[in-house]
Amino acid sequence: MGKPDADGPGLPDLPPEWGRVIVPDDASALAAEADEIRRELLARAQAESPPVAPRRLPTRSAWARSPLALPVLILLVALLTTIAGLIAVTWPRSARTGAAPPNAAPYAPPADLTGRPLPALDLVDETRSPVPLRGLLPALIVLVDGCACAKELADAAVAAPDGVTVVTVDTDPAVRVPARPSRADVRALADPAGGLRGFLQLPARPGVATAVLVDRDGLVVKVVPEIRSAEDYRADLSRLAG
Repeated sequence: MGKPDADGPGLPDLPPEWGRVIVPDDASALAAEADEIRRELLARAQAESPPVAPRRLPTRSAWARSPLALPVLILLVALLTTIAGLIAVTWPRSARTGAAPPNAAPYAPPADLTGRPLPALDLVDETRSPVPLRGLLPALIVLVDGCACAKELADAAVAAPDGVTVVTVDTDPAVRVPARPSRADVRALADPAGGLRGFLQLPARPGVATAVLVDRDGLVVKVVPEIRSAEDYRADLSRLAG
């Protein structure tokens, strides 16, 4: 049994507006009142605080949920790979540096060789005696490395005007020099060190003769990498004799 009221002995003075206060011996008897007070406090707190929008969880789009999404993605990747391969195959490529254009000379001399001074080279004659090449200028030099080229040599001897020395050059002094023509200003020499080829930057080729025209001042007038006829250099011979 609870105590009858707040006026009994041992209780503090309570406000009279509280009315009659009964204190039960068992606290569980106040559970209903406690629940009601908690509901009132919760309702008051919700009324005073601003409303909070509910958090929405991210959801997949309809396309992502579609069963065709993965096959279409694989097909798209395959299509792009095929297009990239076709572009790589059909894209125009620059010509390789090692391949010469069809209409160009196989061994064209450097563009800045004309007008350059001929180096002071010593060649050797049939007796293997040194012969300064610059001492034979002006000259029409015909390189016949391992090539008989009898027609080219005969044409050069005929085309060269008086005062222009025709010099045939081989790389090996052991190779038989061409027969000396009747003209006294035709010299058959050898260049075992390959100095003249190194200056021209033209490799020797079997069956091909190369012509170099040098004036009396030692300057290169013209280089013909491959002699096809005397007409390749005939017009420049008059400059050597002048």
